Amino acid sequence: MNLMLFEPGELDAPLPRDDVRARHIVGVLRLGVGARIDAGVIDGVVGIATLTDVGASTLRLSFEPGLEPPPLPDITLVVGLPRPPTARDVLRDGTTLGVRAIHFVTPQLGDPNYATSSLWKTSEWRKQLIQGAGQASCTRLPEVTWGRRLSTVLAASSTAERIALHNDEAATPLARWRRPAGGASVLVAIGPERGWGPRDLQALDEGGCTLWHLGPRVLRVELAMAAALTLVHAEVARNAPT
Repeated sequence: MNLMLFEPGELDAPLPRDDVRARHIVGVLRLGVGARIDAGVIDGVVGIATLTDVGASTLRLSFEPGLEPPPLPDITLVVGLPRPPTARDVLRDGTTLGVRAIHFVTPQLGDPNYATSSLWKTSEWRKQLIQGAGQASCTRLPEVTWGRRLSTVLAASSTAERIALHNDEAATPLARWRRPAGGASVLVAIGPERGWGPRDLQALDEGGCTLWHLGPRVLRVELAMAAALTLVHAEVARNAPT
């Protein structure tokens, strides 16, 4: 937890000792009154929280606001809805790597029951975003949607450069991708565990996506996401104006 994140208004209220952040402060970091902690308001400023009181049932913090963090990278992640444990990894690690939005679409070869998991029915999905943002020392959370059709998401997106991963159909490794001059926004589409089906590939083609691969080895969804976003971020950084 490199940056401790709080909802707006939480820093003005006592923090229960059974809260995961309180347990981290007292049980893991073993901090006492006067300790200063890197903290931030979700989708707000980064600052410093000072531990002012350690009670039997609550902690109290005093927050000194600092600067607004930079905007999220203009990268949209589209993922064929995977099993809930994999979706948790994508939510957390995609947020850590840095994207503007994560859209989980209903793929042709996916299981529709994944969309009714408790991950999506509770606030669990948002907790994964907060964990990922805290790891990255960032307060900003990406937009997240789930359960829409791939074609619908592509039609609604304004991204200019559109990348889709597919080991069998793609001829060119993603490591050779070069971002167009001018800093175009980027969309990266990754299939579910069983891959993109024929209807998905048609939607990707009609949605303006070009196919790329990550090499001959078949990767898990979350690993493919991390590898693809790493390559995209590296190219975006190389192509950024100095």
